Amino acid sequence: MSGDGASPPWTPREIVAELDKFIIGQAEAKRTVAIALRTRLRRRALPPDLAAEVTPRNILMIGPTGVGKTEIARRIARLVGAPFAKVEATKFTEVGYVGRDVDSMVRELVEASLRLVKAERAAAVEDQARQRAAEALLDALVPLPPRAAPPRSPLEALMGALGGAGPPGAEDEEDLRRRREAVRAERARVRQQLEAGDLEAREVEIEVEAPVPSLPPAFGVGGDPSGAGGEGGPGIADLLGSLMPRQRRRRRLSVAEARRILEGQETARLIDPEQAARSAVARAEEGGIIFIDEIDKIAVRDGAAGADVSREGVQRDLLPIVEGSTVQTRHGPVRTDHMLFIAAGAFHVSRPSDLIPELQGRFPVRVELQPLSRADLRRILVEPENALVRQYGALLGTDGVRVEFTDDGLDAVADVAHHVNEQTENIGARRLHTVMEKLFEDAAFAAPEEAGAVRVDAAYVHQRLDRLAGDRDLSRYIL
Repeated sequence: MSGDGASPPWTPREIVAELDKFIIGQAEAKRTVAIALRTRLRRRALPPDLAAEVTPRNILMIGPTGVGKTEIARRIARLVGAPFAKVEATKFTEVGYVGRDVDSMVRELVEASLRLVKAERAAAVEDQARQRAAEALLDALVPLPPRAAPPRSPLEALMGALGGAGPPGAEDEEDLRRRREAVRAERARVRQQLEAGDLEAREVEIEVEAPVPSLPPAFGVGGDPSGAGGEGGPGIADLLGSLMPRQRRRRRLSVAEARRILEGQETARLIDPEQAARSAVARAEEGGIIFIDEIDKIAVRDGAAGADVSREGVQRDLLPIVEGSTVQTRHGPVRTDHMLFIAAGAFHVSRPSDLIPELQGRFPVRVELQPLSRADLRRILVEPENALVRQYGALLGTDGVRVEFTDDGLDAVADVAHHVNEQTENIGARRLHTVMEKLFEDAAFAAPEEAGAVRVDAAYVHQRLDRLAGDRDLSRYIL
């Protein structure tokens, strides 16, 4: 389902099954995004004239922080190989004010798409780049004897003849042939050593391409200090940077470091940048996903004034992007008609109906995510493939500490996290990170010197966390 059709045609059921490996609960939200992704695949099977009329089913996720809104969007993008950009609505300002303009989210998406395309093409030419780098490394370690250069002009030939240094004769050619044969034998021996990894620490001098010097932010255009260009397309920094010649300098490095640099340079030479940019733009247009977080913060409540006027201005600036428009980027114009937009917000104070009607209509699919229960927190500790229990066990294991969790210990951790969420601000699964960090603080500090086993049972958890969890003021600042 990627922009070039490289990913398999995931069914909604398969998408949900993959999301279940990393995200606990929120079945309704998973079903919603799975259907939206499958709809995009169905659209590609339509005739071109009809496909052009099918617009994305943009999604509005409603739910408190820490329940998986961002993770669901990020995981589906990674699953299908789609370009993904996450932005916060509160970072944008109305046109005419200092700050980021809404078009920058599309530029971020195109840059993410370009990184994906280059990574895929780099993987495709990896073997070829490795072979070229090995030959360049061999040339640096054991260079072939050069052939005598021919005279560059009749005058140089005449002066050489008067000085007794004429063109190479048969004896010179024979000597060059013998020397080259000897060097080839040495090169074969060194090649074997390189392939066996016996020369990794040896130093070698290679020619390295120096990066083009960056220009100060003042050269940016259109409110984009990176110089990526604003409404006028490529920034001045891009134009000046393309005119600067690439400088090359010689550096003395270890063979291992030189190989890494040479492989990178050869990979860059094997990838056509213009073709990669065209593919990236097409991929962003057809398969890109933009996640707009904190959209509830720009909703305007009834009867509000002052700063809320600017919030409504941001909504009106977002509207043409979500509806479908053309944004100028450094890689050319990009259409947003078929990008998938996923907006999210807690909506504790405002409501989705506080958004301007036009913007509401551009997010026809709405799904509410539920707050995490104690049972959900318990499952999050152990069930996902990237579960916190596995992470902390692996981290402390590098220092020789073996972490063992008992069932009552896991229950106690979930109880503490759920209790603190209820007593203070509910930050969902993120509370588990703060609780686990405090739980293992002593073990992590002593780990390098005191290797052994750490048994995390209910007594261990209560001993280290009860005082903090029971004191509302302390838990507010520490947990």
